[in-house]
Amino acid sequence: MQAQLKDTIELVPETAEKPNMLVCEDLRKVYPTPKGDYVVLDDLQLSIRQEEFVSIIGHSGCGKSTLLTMIAGLNDISGGKIYVDHDQVRDAGPDRAVVFQSPSLLPWLTAMQNVMIGVKQVFPGASRAEKEEICKYYLDKVGLGNDFHKRATDLSQGMQQRVGIARAFALKPKVLLLDEPFGMLDSLTRGELQDVLLEIWQKEKITAVAITHDVDESIFLADRVIMMTSGPYAKIGDELTIPFERPRNRKAVLEHPEYYDYRAYLLNFLNH
Repeated sequence: MQAQLKDTIELVPETAEKPNMLVCEDLRKVYPTPKGDYVVLDDLQLSIRQEEFVSIIGHSGCGKSTLLTMIAGLNDISGGKIYVDHDQVRDAGPDRAVVFQSPSLLPWLTAMQNVMIGVKQVFPGASRAEKEEICKYYLDKVGLGNDFHKRATDLSQGMQQRVGIARAFALKPKVLLLDEPFGMLDSLTRGELQDVLLEIWQKEKITAVAITHDVDESIFLADRVIMMTSGPYAKIGDELTIPFERPRNRKAVLEHPEYYDYRAYLLNFLNH
């Protein structure tokens, strides 16, 4: 059944002919402990094409978030190399924008000011009016067109995460990194923000990598789902191409005759 399923779903997506945007070669992450080295990731190989949206799933502790922070340049690499658009990653940079589970906004600043911090760094030559236009554009896209003068402390958790998404897209990164960005939200808000994210991504076509525990979320968002083995010594265990048409409609995805086959395949990997 699994072999038949993979034959059915591993179709060639639109991104197949596009060059690689993100490449991890022989990636390794080791943390020293009093009892010896703890190897989180070992010999991890990963290639993601330009404009591709990839979800990465796996059990807690398998190194998903560690991998993402290494790609972001926020976590040292113990071995191997990471390349973004053929440039080796050595530290953090605006070519990789991160949306964390917690929005991490400066609470005393407005939504506009929180987005502006990054915009000023990425577009230093732009006029103030141009920078404000960029901020307003993306805040409007996430549904905060009437709230950009509100301070972060006056925004709900879901609204704060909308600011985080706007802030990431406003940087015009080459790679968008999403570390369980909807994990702290209720199911209704989570679904709304998944739709918001995909709507903006569909227009911007930025290479995206999303870490998630949610099998349904991974299927709905991604062109391809990467499954990681359990740690220690975690690596890529399997992958699954998701051939649903874009732009995606949640009702159509859930009613697709093969949706639950894809879901069962992912759950089987996680359970075994």
